[in-house]
Formats: sequence, structure tokens, C-alpha cells
Amino acid sequence: MALAYPPFKSCPCGSGRSYGHCCGPLHAGAPATTPEALMRSRYAAYALGNAAYVLQTWHPDTRPGTLDLRDGTRYLGLRVRRAEGRRVEFAAQLRLPDGERYTLRENSEFVQVDGRWLYLDGQSPAGGDSDPV
Repeated sequence: MALAYPPFKSCPCGSGRSYGHCCGPLHAGAPATTPEALMRSRYAAYALGNAAYVLQTWHPDTRPGTLDLRDGTRYLGLRVRRAEGRRVEFAAQLRLPDGERYTLRENSEFVQVDGRWLYLDGQSPAGGDSDPV
């Protein structure tokens, strides 16, 4: 179940804006206007345990059947390295359930379907695998 999150608090995606003026409207059904906005809203959804939103914004050809975000992973921060066209490269700081800090680096690809951006897939950027911090 997704956590309730106050609209006046800073958005978990790290944009510097309030949740109510950033990812909150997307989580409530507004379409993302760019791949970066969708990626940030997906990160915020992971951080808030909103698996339904993550699955809803995942392309059906690559989407898993289920997604459980209750494993105890904590989402500590997001840094967008580059956003160009349909691709967004980012680094997400995580604390895994065993307490280990981890940096997930990904170059994500997004596509538009019926006017809405969807996450298609992602790869580790060249020369930078996902690794412990």
C-alpha cells in the first residue's frame, strides 16, 4: 500500500518542489509531460511504496506481472545525470534491507503510447555498473 504523503513536503524525487506541485499530480492521474518527469514520478512512487503507479507507467511489453515494494528498501536520493529525447540517465541512492548503501545507475528509455509516456526498459550506463557505495 502506498504511503500517504503530505502535498506541502518536498517531493521524494529531489526536484526541490513540493510533492503537491511535482509528482503528486502524476500519482493522482495527470500525464507526465516529459520522460524525465515520468522517471522522477516513478522514483517517488518507489520511495512511497506505490507499486500500482510503477506498474501503470511501465510499458506492457516489459512490465512484470507483479511488483512488491515492501521489502524494506529505503530510497535516499535521486540525481538525474542527463535527460535527452526518450532517454533519462540517473543515479538513485538506496539503503537495502540489510543496511547496505547502494547506488543504482540506469539509462532508461521511455516511449509514448496513446499520448502518455511509459517506461520501456533500462540499462546500466557504459563504464558504470550498479554497485554498492
